[in-house]
Amino acid sequence: MNGLGGLNKSENGVVIGLVQLQLPLVKTPEDLEAQTQVIVDMVAKARRNLGTMDLVVFPEYALHGLSMDINPDIMCRVDGPEVAAFRKACVDNAIWGCFSIMELNPGGMPYNTGLVIDDTGEIVLNYRKLHPWVPVEPWEPGDKGIPVIDGPKGSKLALIICHDGMFPEMARECAYKGAEIMLRTAGYTAPIRESWRFTNQANAFQNLMITANVCMCGTDGTFDSMGEGMIVDFDGTVIAHGTTGRANEIITAEVRPDLVREARAGWGVENNIYQLGHRGYVAVKGGAKDCPYSFMHDMVAGTYRLPWEEEVKVTDGTSCGFPAPTRLYGERFKDAAE
Repeated sequence: MNGLGGLNKSENGVVIGLVQLQLPLVKTPEDLEAQTQVIVDMVAKARRNLGTMDLVVFPEYALHGLSMDINPDIMCRVDGPEVAAFRKACVDNAIWGCFSIMELNPGGMPYNTGLVIDDTGEIVLNYRKLHPWVPVEPWEPGDKGIPVIDGPKGSKLALIICHDGMFPEMARECAYKGAEIMLRTAGYTAPIRESWRFTNQANAFQNLMITANVCMCGTDGTFDSMGEGMIVDFDGTVIAHGTTGRANEIITAEVRPDLVREARAGWGVENNIYQLGHRGYVAVKGGAKDCPYSFMHDMVAGTYRLPWEEEVKVTDGTSCGFPAPTRLYGERFKDAAE
């Protein structure tokens, strides 16, 4: 059920719009200012397009494009003019918005940051991408964890970014912290199309969670993003899908967080997010609550190591033109040099 793309909104529905935004080419502060205005104008278009829309979602790289340029002159601050413009657009159009910036990080590489802004202009979610798409992306690993917030209409909302969604642990963490809707914004290009589709569905089904996912779209003359806006229900059913690759199309659907809550409470078979921590509850009261997974224990201990660790050939960004890093995680450039 998607309410004819949100045209017929139910009392408990949340209408989401995914913007398959035209991929920009941003090299200068003037380009950045112009692209900010493009996004502001698209917020207004979303509101005009569908009066029932609660949340409009822009892809990763909507502001900066796919150049991977770390020029500080075009990096953003959360309290900077670009974000201020996004906040005003949400107020002016009485709509929630999800936005992407590359965030200035003095003493380190920039963060790939996602923001959710409510219809009063308040930044209610601030997330830094935990898993940059290495070796292609130079961004600093995120340090804020995965926040889950009260979203539109009382829904529980989380945001992950692009490559994050290839790690099932990311979606599981969102659901474990209560998310009923998980946004996934991306800049992915066509070679990732199939894995994009099945991970969006798997992330939903394995966690009884709605996923709303969108990529940049079109070409900047070098890169070609694929659009592929997808809204997936908690049972893994795709309820809206932008398959045409049409730039600036807004893919919409109504989703029902109340039915997520009902399923999580009422499902027996395939209630996997519950059963993970209650193994075999038919045989033993309450199920086994141990942690049988070696990789979890090793990550906590800081000893995560693959059996084929020594055979892994790509372990830094030199193959993509970036210098080999010398800092350890948590160090700043100055600290590493001392």
